[in-house]
Amino acid sequence: MRQVWITKKGGPEVLQVREAKDPEVGPGEVRVRVRAAGVNFADTMARLGLYDAAPQPPCVVGYEVSGVIDAVGTGVPAQRVGEKVVALTRFGGYSDVVCVPAERALVFPARLSFAQAAALPVQWLTAWHMLVELGNVRKGHTVLVQAAAGGVGTAVLQICKRIGAKVIGTASPGKHARLRELGIDHAIDYRDFDKTVLQITNGRGVEVALDAVAGSSFKRSYRSLAPAGKLIMFGASAVTPGTSLNVFSALGTVIGMPVFFPIPMMRTNKGVLGVNLGGLWEETALLLGELREVFRGVEEGAFTPLVDLEVPFAEAPRAHARLGERGNVGKVVLVP
Repeated sequence: MRQVWITKKGGPEVLQVREAKDPEVGPGEVRVRVRAAGVNFADTMARLGLYDAAPQPPCVVGYEVSGVIDAVGTGVPAQRVGEKVVALTRFGGYSDVVCVPAERALVFPARLSFAQAAALPVQWLTAWHMLVELGNVRKGHTVLVQAAAGGVGTAVLQICKRIGAKVIGTASPGKHARLRELGIDHAIDYRDFDKTVLQITNGRGVEVALDAVAGSSFKRSYRSLAPAGKLIMFGASAVTPGTSLNVFSALGTVIGMPVFFPIPMMRTNKGVLGVNLGGLWEETALLLGELREVFRGVEEGAFTPLVDLEVPFAEAPRAHARLGERGNVGKVVLVP
């Protein structure tokens, strides 16, 4: 098989394709011939050595793949061979062959391409978990999402439209027209976004703010909350504002992190929550249940995962560079 390895800590250029023996399928597992593998911001953090949940380089990362089952282990029905599935992988997804527990490989809706299917698990699960499971977003609510043009942001937009909630999203000005085409209610600039949010909502604020930027952005998102609002933090992209590690920028982001005190939170009826999908990896029933809900939205025609770029394994550095440069609208995927 072919795999994309992080050979050492560094920029996108440290990604290399290497050959290895095909894995043998174990009991209770299925083997998937991969047609597309999702690329996530956490992968770029792992490449820089900043994601402590990931294996240290040299390693193969990747949380999600789509492909076709070509073998099954003992205890798995033989008729599963030939199924087109999306599979959750706990690293190792940057491979053209993977073995996963059978329950973590689900047949995806037929209207999706392999690239679209690989775009679903991490980012759509993150969006669904934040909005539905934690945020309890309902019709008439207003949601603020940072980096609205990214994979999570475009998922948030579609889920909110299905619920009947409004979306205010931050993005660079060059992406505002595309976001309006996608149906966003308000596309705004990152600068002074909290003031803009309060202007748009006539001083009330939003019911839910989703922030993966970190640093002082968390403070401003919290200031954007309405009474009984929730700030949900799910990343720290400001730690790496480019394709390589800037120690001073990372330190500044950490120093700028807010401290939330219980008494003021109780007084204002506001909440602060954190989300890391990797930390829920053993919560199989929760994750698969949420993924099936996403599938239902796809089958209804309400959800369509956006694929920004399909990059061959041999050009893997280009995929990481695309995320590092914040150029994507939707998901970046690797294709063998």
